[in-house]
Amino acid sequence: MKKNNRSFVEQIHIDGRVWGLSLFVLILAFPFAISMLYGVVPKWEPMLRAMITVLPMYWAVGLIEIFTYVPMLGAGGAYLSFVTGNISNLKLPCALDAMERAGVKASSEEGEIISTISIAVSSIVTTLIIILGVVLIVPLTPILAHESLNAAFAQLLPALFGGLAVVFVAKNPKLSIAPIILMLALFIFVPALNASTVGIMVPVGVLFTILVARILYKKGII
Repeated sequence: MKKNNRSFVEQIHIDGRVWGLSLFVLILAFPFAISMLYGVVPKWEPMLRAMITVLPMYWAVGLIEIFTYVPMLGAGGAYLSFVTGNISNLKLPCALDAMERAGVKASSEEGEIISTISIAVSSIVTTLIIILGVVLIVPLTPILAHESLNAAFAQLLPALFGGLAVVFVAKNPKLSIAPIILMLALFIFVPALNASTVGIMVPVGVLFTILVARILYKKGII
């Protein structure tokens, strides 16, 4: 597939960099615009101290996520996911399920297309649901805040990942045992880990699973 004498993947990289840099500029433009509009300038010294404390963690996570998510999502899906966000909760499960149903791999051109389309549709659906939620939040608040629904809302993410886990664990039960034990042990015996650490633990789990898979393969177990 060619576009202006470029391959599909080459064009994906060009478009992805353009839109990624554009989003970077837009994200930075908002606080600068607010600052100029209201004449408010942050105190740079405390802000830099705070950034030095927090940013290294995000640099490490960002680097790990690139090596983790790109092979799973393909180039197009990765660019789009990093621009729209919420990868581990929405984009990754959606893309993996779509490629699974289509019988394609993210490394193939077909997989690139399926992954990108599925993530784009997921982003559009998410945006529409958010708009619908903003419009209906006031009339639905008494219903959604009812105590009888608390248990159901608490199980939304477990239900999502549980359904995906059944599919992928069934493919190779031997490989799934080690990462399941690792994650259970970490979240049970390390109380500091919680929902906010999911972005870090997903890449950790993937790298651990790759290591275990290599060891089991060398031993002829899988």
